[in-house]
Amino acid sequence: MITSADLAARCAADAEFRLAARHWTGGFRFDVGGDVASVQVHDGVPQAGSVPDGPGVIAVAGPPEVWAQILLAVPPRFFNDLAFAEAVGLQRTGDDLTYWQYFPAVARAVEVLRPALAVEAPMPTPASTPTDGGPRYDSPVGRYVHLTLDGHDHRVYFEAAGQGIPVLLQHTAGSNGLQWRHLFEEPRITDHFRLIAYDLPFHGKSVPPTTRAWWTERYRLTQAFAMSVPVALAATLGLDRPVFMGCSVGGLLALDLARHHADEFRAVIALEPSLKVGGSLERLSGFWHPQVSNEYKARLMNGLMAPTSPEPLRRETVYAYASGWPAAFLGDLNYYIDDHDLTTEAANIDTARCAVHLLTGEYDASASIEHGQAAHDAIVGSTFTVMPGMGHFPMSENPVAFVDHLLPVLDQIRSVAVGQRQGTHRSGRAAGGPTSAGRR
Repeated sequence: MITSADLAARCAADAEFRLAARHWTGGFRFDVGGDVASVQVHDGVPQAGSVPDGPGVIAVAGPPEVWAQILLAVPPRFFNDLAFAEAVGLQRTGDDLTYWQYFPAVARAVEVLRPALAVEAPMPTPASTPTDGGPRYDSPVGRYVHLTLDGHDHRVYFEAAGQGIPVLLQHTAGSNGLQWRHLFEEPRITDHFRLIAYDLPFHGKSVPPTTRAWWTERYRLTQAFAMSVPVALAATLGLDRPVFMGCSVGGLLALDLARHHADEFRAVIALEPSLKVGGSLERLSGFWHPQVSNEYKARLMNGLMAPTSPEPLRRETVYAYASGWPAAFLGDLNYYIDDHDLTTEAANIDTARCAVHLLTGEYDASASIEHGQAAHDAIVGSTFTVMPGMGHFPMSENPVAFVDHLLPVLDQIRSVAVGQRQGTHRSGRAAGGPTSAGRR
């Protein structure tokens, strides 16, 4: 049983909780089947005490069996984060604004109650230091290219490394191309593929166009605009039917490209895909609220990752969310939630023209395993891989394990391309088309 005194003491001793609770006056309580642990917070300082309903108060209640799963050192999927555990039996009450503002503190209060992890996934091997003592550089080289999109000149930033078959890399909603940095340092990939990670306009280093008053408009990413970016980038860079790999918003975009631009891409790799995610933008108004910081969005994304992914990489992944333009994330979700829907069109995707490979992380509570399986069932000739111990951001949260899942897909794409060059494939078959593996 959680006691108020124990919960308050653990929060008071935790530096992350104290930072997240700064300026908070109110409190929170956890109700475990009728047994309540409550913590008062006075200007960010926690102490045990009764917390009645009212301004500044957050309450979370659920049956003991649900809390037992939440408080494991390694909770199962959907139980690893308060926000997503609402779908499996938790109930939250209290003021929404307070919840959005202090969700990072309440989420941390749950974490301090868990046992320490015994094992965490391995970190990538650091790049070696030059023997001559000179500077150490990462592999990618970055530059800007101008793309005409939606009638405006966009200065789009991208980074590239490697040689061989080109691969365009699209980041998740509200983030930027930093997410792909670990793949650039993997010679098993870059010896055969040229990786090109770009920042979507209005994200990262891709600044808004100077030819429109974008600051007077509500930003909304649409399917048409999202598709136009990789299509224009491939054409401008002179890429010969590149592979497209995207995650989350990029994973949905991969499927839209396979449906509508199959002749321009030899294959798509959709990470965390879905035919239709669903949901309500109205329920996400805390993502762009003048009294809520980017910290809420960042901490919420932590719950979409596996608890066993290396903590430094999970923190780096959410750092990009905390650093982004405040309007970008909710605007991107216009495409993710409302504008993307392939439920009736997926059967028309021709994997002989453009191969489709689907990979989903076990802990993804947004585009879940069930979403990925439904996409695989609908797209004849697609391949589908469930990645255990990974979440919504496999390439950035757990790159070591992700590469092991990605390499077989890349090898298949490469073998088809080599076979086509050697004339072993029938006339007209698209490079990167599916082999017998993974077919339904």
